[in-house]
Amino acid sequence: MDPLHHSKSSVKKYGGTVEDYLPIHHWFDDSKRGFAFITHRSMRHHSEGIGWCIDTFGKYITLSHGKQDGKQIPVRFIAEQHILEDCGRIPTMKDWLQHMQPADWMRKVGKINTKD
Repeated sequence: MDPLHHSKSSVKKYGGTVEDYLPIHHWFDDSKRGFAFITHRSMRHHSEGIGWCIDTFGKYITLSHGKQDGKQIPVRFIAEQHILEDCGRIPTMKDWLQHMQPADWMRKVGKINTKD
């Protein structure tokens, strides 16, 4: 789902306007810029990502548009809503990573240059 559609869903659920929620929903989907495939969600669509979202945006957003101007909405609620809409549940980071197959290059150990 697109950040705009997630934001419209947040408006229906919590009030305010789309602009109140877009930064959070764009943050979750920012990894699409690097790889627009479903696995981009492994970067932030998990329980740990909810914590990172709170670290980024704070515990609450304050609605600054519309009838509910000044109303506080927990960022956790918005983050959970985003992940549930995309994944149907809130996975952990482990849930994502345990299903990814490491490539050979991921196992390579580089040589350290000790000559100065």
